[in-house]
Amino acid sequence: MKLYWHQLRGEQLLFWRTREAAIFVFLFPVLLLLLVGSVYTGKIEGRDAGDVLLVGMIGYGVANTAFSGLAITLVIRREGGVLKRLRATPLPTWTYFASLLSSTAITFALQGVALVLLARFAFGAQVPERLPVFVFACFLGTLAFAGVGLGTAALIRSGEGSSALVNLIVVPMAFLSGSFGSTENYPEALRRLGELLPLKHFVDLVDAVGLDGGSLWRPTDLAVLLAWGGAGVLVAARRFRWEPRAN
Repeated sequence: MKLYWHQLRGEQLLFWRTREAAIFVFLFPVLLLLLVGSVYTGKIEGRDAGDVLLVGMIGYGVANTAFSGLAITLVIRREGGVLKRLRATPLPTWTYFASLLSSTAITFALQGVALVLLARFAFGAQVPERLPVFVFACFLGTLAFAGVGLGTAALIRSGEGSSALVNLIVVPMAFLSGSFGSTENYPEALRRLGELLPLKHFVDLVDAVGLDGGSLWRPTDLAVLLAWGGAGVLVAARRFRWEPRAN
């Protein structure tokens, strides 16, 4: 456990000392909430705009932190030879990944608090009901998107193109899932596509739990999240490499 805590501390220090990561992963969703919250006023689908945008941006924050941030970090470290050097140290594999995932969860937890406070005081959003259940739902979402991030990192070959490729996935997914506003006026084909994506189901889950005070037991949403996260872990188990892959 001593190695775990030491590595976790190192991961957090490395994250906050890397300005690009801190801005892109942590600050960007907060700035987006400020932007979209200034554009949308009144009601969205009969609900206060602040409430809807808070849920959507929490969803985007999880995808951006646990999926984008984790995938890009692993690819850059792999192609830079960092993972290869780590592999040669006495640090156990499980300790490295446990500390990396824990650091990701801590980063999103801080981001989530910032999003809730901003939405509450700037846009009048309500604080999520059943807060412990809401936090647990966010934890499940973080694990699911971290699984997708691990699988994606195993498939990306180039460190230079990792950021562009991951954002090419995350940004359209956020639009299709309602992170940036209502999707009720989207063409039916786009709405159906959104229903296949994990972010749509995570947004629906935290909406039901956090704002409606509903149950965490939403079988379809949980099943889709589990399927995507599990698929990512399976891909990582088969394709993940510690050595650089780019030619």
